[in-house]
Amino acid sequence: MPSLSALTIAAFRLLIRLRRYRELGLVALATVVGCLAGVVVTAMSRITNLAHQWLFMLPSGERLSEQESLVHPALALMPVVGGVLLALLAVATRRRLKRQPVDPIEANALHGGRMFIGESLLVALQTMISSGFGASVGLEAGYTQASSGFASRLAEALRLRRRDIRTLVGCAAAGAISAAFDAPITGAFYGFELIIGTYSVALVAPVLAASLAASLTADWLGAFQTTVEVGHVPILTASDLAPFLLLGLVGGLLAVAVMQLTTGVERAFRLARIPGWARPAIGGACVGGLALLTPHVLASGHGALHVALESSAGWQMLLALFVLKATASALSLGSGFRGGLFFASLYLGALVGKAYALILIATGLAPDLSPLIASVIGMASMAVGIVGGPMTMAFLVLETTGDLAIASAVLTASIVSAVVVRETFGYSFSTWRLHLRGETIRSANDIGRMRSLTVSRMMRSDVRTVSAGLSLDGFRAMFPLGSTQRAIAVDGNGGYAGIVVVADAYAPDTAEGRTDIAPFLRHREAMLLPSMTVADAAKLFEAANAEELAVVESPHTRKVIGLLTEQYLLRRYAEELDKARRDITGEG
Repeated sequence: MPSLSALTIAAFRLLIRLRRYRELGLVALATVVGCLAGVVVTAMSRITNLAHQWLFMLPSGERLSEQESLVHPALALMPVVGGVLLALLAVATRRRLKRQPVDPIEANALHGGRMFIGESLLVALQTMISSGFGASVGLEAGYTQASSGFASRLAEALRLRRRDIRTLVGCAAAGAISAAFDAPITGAFYGFELIIGTYSVALVAPVLAASLAASLTADWLGAFQTTVEVGHVPILTASDLAPFLLLGLVGGLLAVAVMQLTTGVERAFRLARIPGWARPAIGGACVGGLALLTPHVLASGHGALHVALESSAGWQMLLALFVLKATASALSLGSGFRGGLFFASLYLGALVGKAYALILIATGLAPDLSPLIASVIGMASMAVGIVGGPMTMAFLVLETTGDLAIASAVLTASIVSAVVVRETFGYSFSTWRLHLRGETIRSANDIGRMRSLTVSRMMRSDVRTVSAGLSLDGFRAMFPLGSTQRAIAVDGNGGYAGIVVVADAYAPDTAEGRTDIAPFLRHREAMLLPSMTVADAAKLFEAANAEELAVVESPHTRKVIGLLTEQYLLRRYAEELDKARRDITGEG
């Protein structure tokens, strides 16, 4: 019987052979990646749920956030312990971790899908510690991070192209969400909208293959899948959609408020000059204090969501729970706990939606409005605002309810929420966190090519320079008409002084009466730097109304190191755009 190592080597060789058959091979690789995602979700969910049972003394099979109260008040200190563990882990990994870990969205947008497996596993561990000890965060970020890290490493080992690496990273994230919620279509659209950044026919087969494989693997292994069950939903007509337009608006605005609250907490910690290592413990203490009021604020809120859907509480209690949960999530993330707001946004949306319906019923504005439908649509609108991906969240609701009757209402509210967030805030939570780190990413669309296409890669370095004080006759002797188009002038210290167009030095109407080349110097203050991207350089060309610009070492030394023409820059820019188009459409 062959050993496990022999089977692994044989499987690896088979994958290399399948790589030759591009689409078929990619589907096979995506299926493998989906299975890996299912294993990751199973392992992480089991470990975290065991941590909840042991640390919070839960009966077997019960969720932490569905408890009415803590078994003992001292258990409110568990988030503090988790914060201390995160601090110790940060100290232990500080020397090895030279940068912020790259998440799947950032990897696909800037790095061609390349991720480091060590960073990804560290994020997964931090996420499990955060959620396992009760911080108000979800595991979905850890699921997608670890799964995508494995996929990226596999793709690099097989030496796949940039486009295929990005696709497999999206497949892994799709598989992770599919396995977590037992919702393959939701997972697929998560991969399309949030990780790959686009939808094309060429991507359908691999992404769906990964999503289905992950869901089946997780189900077979017995993962703790966070399915959402809402029961039968009444049929809606077109006339019933009006209240849900406003609910989408409310959901979008509250989503922005939650994201701003999280950023505000983080800013408050910085202004208070609290050391980074101490912040998770302080945040954990605050979350523990809220847990004494209700354990519904702990972890991501899986159990609390089902309690909220079945509860007969009034709208005042539902809004109070919303405030407590939003505060706990903001404190957790703002203080340094790892995780995301994927499931928390669903729970918050359900609370808002149900409270919204009860208020309209109580005031007589919509006496026949179903609180259950409002809860479901509130889930979609809030989640779209925070997580992004209108189709992803719409399909999540449709798959969990199993009822297409509310499709129009869900899509309507989701689109309204997405528009509100984009117009008032501009980012989902995932891209907003990257924005706070100095990035300008709004989606996972591949802009890495444009970033890597810098002036230093496009410039000509074989440029001739002349003294800015050179006589006109001397210049004509050095550069006969037709020998070159332009020359770069430098001052007495060797610094850039301007560009001389050779034709200007020979034009009778401009050269008459001139004794030196100083009057012919153009673009004296317009200079390119080698680190500028193609987009930045194009803006400078437009602002200077120039056809060519000198490249200098730095603004201080002004030492000339090259020359770049606008014509060549635009040609290279068009080539990169064409490559991006072919990647999207699956051509070539």
